[in-house]
Amino acid sequence: MSFNSMESQFVIQNAMLATKLAKKVDGQLTVHGISFTEYMIMHNLNGSVLKTMRRIEIAEAVGISASGVTRLLAPMEKIGLVERESNPRDARQSLVKLSKAGQRLFDDASVSFEHCSKSMLESLSANQLEKLIELSARL
Repeated sequence: MSFNSMESQFVIQNAMLATKLAKKVDGQLTVHGISFTEYMIMHNLNGSVLKTMRRIEIAEAVGISASGVTRLLAPMEKIGLVERESNPRDARQSLVKLSKAGQRLFDDASVSFEHCSKSMLESLSANQLEKLIELSARL
């Protein structure tokens, strides 16, 4: 087996692309005072049914450890972007909720995120982008 297989090349190229995209988005979101990871946390909270999630759910959705989520949420809570809410079904668990200020910031940051996303992918046709999304979802 070759160390330069197409599969290896794909994984390396995809990892480099993910890093490049994250850095570019991070640069756009710093205007709003948040990182891409913080934006992703807010994105997942915004998309959840009651705009609340357990910390472990956030960790799984964003792809970081539970302790990493806790480290990120502490300053977000301190500046009022997220709130802690008790879980009505289990008092031992707390839920994380997007605050009103967090919702406003997320909405504003989403405009920048959308603009950045479009500019990064403008060289692809709608059909190519659709196919890329479809193929990526299979992995």
